[in-house]
Amino acid sequence: MKNPNSRNGKSILFTCQNSKSLDILKRDGRFINKKEYIMKHLDGIAPTILKAYDWFVAAASKRIRKPEDVQYQIWCVTDFSICMKPIENEIIYVLEVPDEEIIYFNSFKWDYIINYHYVPENKEDLEKYIREMEAKGFSNTYEFLMGRYAGKFPLEERKIKDSWYRIFDIEEWNSREIQANLWEIKKEWVKCILKPGDTIPEKYCIK
Repeated sequence: MKNPNSRNGKSILFTCQNSKSLDILKRDGRFINKKEYIMKHLDGIAPTILKAYDWFVAAASKRIRKPEDVQYQIWCVTDFSICMKPIENEIIYVLEVPDEEIIYFNSFKWDYIINYHYVPENKEDLEKYIREMEAKGFSNTYEFLMGRYAGKFPLEERKIKDSWYRIFDIEEWNSREIQANLWEIKKEWVKCILKPGDTIPEKYCIK
């Protein structure tokens, strides 16, 4: 689905990043995400989270080609009101990005993936899936991928991972629910940079 707020083939996105990224952007003209950044940011939970990230990178790469030197995605939001607010040593980039560089996804569905669960089509599908799992004697689908059942039930694992592609299915636009992935931030996309306490220019707010 196209961003309804897109203008002239470009859309405004927001992302909160470490302020050191600005030094890299100025030096190289672009900033990309690396595994070392994620490991440092997520600390102890990084190994578990990275498994979900690895899946996302592979899936998103089928939609928009990933540059060879890019390791991981850069998360963005389409509405400044839900952007993480910067704290010390962080900044917000206000970006104007060509639409063909953006992969949109449903952040609510991402919550299922990050917890290694089945992503349902709708409420009825979720209820049906839960009944099926209960009938088979399973109470926690997380365990198919990360728990005691990992590697033992390949058909159930495949069903869960196949459902994850629904993250890219967007039936209607909701700026508080739809987020965006970029493979890189290019210097020419930056419209302004906000430091802690800064106010966003009104022209970048959704009316």
